[in-house]
Amino acid sequence: MLKQTISQKMLQKLSPQQIHLMKLLQIPTAMLEQRIKEEMEINPALEEGDNDLDEYAEMEGPSDEGYDLESDSYNQEPEDSDEIKVDEYREDPFEFGNYLDDYIEDDPSSYKLRGEGYSNEEEDKALPIAVEQSFHDNLEQQLGLLYMGDEQQQAIALQIIGSIDDDGYLRRDIKSIVDDLMFTQSIFVVEAEVKDMLKQIQRFDPPGVGARDLQECLFIQLNNKLEQEPHLDDEQIALLRLARTIVKDYFEEFTKKHYDKLQRQLNVSDDMLKSAIDEIIRLNPKPASGFNGGAREVQYVVPDFIIYNRDGELELTLNARNAPDLHISEQYKDMLKSYKTSMRGNNTNRNQREAVMFIRQKIDAAKWFIDAIKQRQDTMYRTMYAIMQYQYDYFLTGDAKRLRPMILQDVADITGLDISTISRVTSSKFVQTEFGTRRLKEFFSESMQTTEGEEVSTLEVKKILKDLIEAENKKKPLSDEQLTADLLEKGYNIARRTVAKYREQMNIPVARLRKGL
Repeated sequence: MLKQTISQKMLQKLSPQQIHLMKLLQIPTAMLEQRIKEEMEINPALEEGDNDLDEYAEMEGPSDEGYDLESDSYNQEPEDSDEIKVDEYREDPFEFGNYLDDYIEDDPSSYKLRGEGYSNEEEDKALPIAVEQSFHDNLEQQLGLLYMGDEQQQAIALQIIGSIDDDGYLRRDIKSIVDDLMFTQSIFVVEAEVKDMLKQIQRFDPPGVGARDLQECLFIQLNNKLEQEPHLDDEQIALLRLARTIVKDYFEEFTKKHYDKLQRQLNVSDDMLKSAIDEIIRLNPKPASGFNGGAREVQYVVPDFIIYNRDGELELTLNARNAPDLHISEQYKDMLKSYKTSMRGNNTNRNQREAVMFIRQKIDAAKWFIDAIKQRQDTMYRTMYAIMQYQYDYFLTGDAKRLRPMILQDVADITGLDISTISRVTSSKFVQTEFGTRRLKEFFSESMQTTEGEEVSTLEVKKILKDLIEAENKKKPLSDEQLTADLLEKGYNIARRTVAKYREQMNIPVARLRKGL
């Protein structure tokens, strides 16, 4: 039966401005420049330079202050603004000339943020373009040195090389390669032909390429070393043969570090087994990683904040990239004034009204974006300032044991911001200190009490746990039960499962996998 009911619900919907501001807060400094660049490309009313919103405010009425994430409105400056010093935008006249002509001729994508070390001379330098040979091009070049009986063998070899991934492994099974050749190139082959060609490719450089799993990769590399037998002495040959036997017949025992079992079954001395294991460990588990053309782009950490120690007094600054100089185009403001003057009479047409609407829309969008950047600066500074004050002893000494228990709610209570805003600010952000660059999330931890009733951070417990593991006897590594007992002796009453959780969070394997010879 259908019936109608009345119910009341409270819903909170985010406006597009709120969503954009949240995204601006969340992105790290390294990506802020690209975000501003994208905004300038789609909005010609936004330009690089000092902020001059006051003049536009006089044209349109009172300007809005910083936008609040939690209430779809603008707020006044925080009460503790005297302590929080963020550079304000300065009004500075700027000569643009024929802006529209320049905007058409110049590529907006050439925009760069001004900061320390920036100069026009650096921009004019021609950068050399590195021409590198890709990993797969290198394999195809080696294929050209291999004798091919017919075009079908060439097609099989190219299909295999194309199926090798960036790590150097052939992840696709032989049957699938046979099917690929049949359906895509109408070449009918049997699995034995593909296997024969694969064996030839597995002799290419880098050693281990074309392997189908780690065991085969290590086995190929050891075989490659043994082929240089005339240049090896008897001890090296015996060592390589032992290593090959371990990889071929005792790979499971090797990966699980059952060294006692290996020693019994192979009947070798401790030193011999250790040397063979070291030989295997020195092999490359990802053959293509050592090839220059296959190297991935190096990612550098750009700190969002910098903390200086000035004779025992901490000083916090934002990275210069967090404070770009942006302003509204003088040309667009002049155009808006001109249109408004001409429209005071009754002789206005539709095109003029649409032009005014377009210009105002772009100027409003630019004004909001500049306000959002300013609000981003203020919110980030307030959040990091609160963290610095809360963890003052750590930033002075760099001692991890000085870190106090701190959760997001603690920072939210100090700053008066919502906990979700604090979470976005601290996500993917870094702070540079004299003790190194640290991720903000590393300063947050739960609290626990020692046997003496003292409240400590779980980060301190993890540090002590890591020290215990680093000092253990690698022949007899400490189990989680033994680690729990050692922590209890130091005054930390923690359950074994909690010790296991902390160990896993620090990417430390179980005792069996930490065992060494």
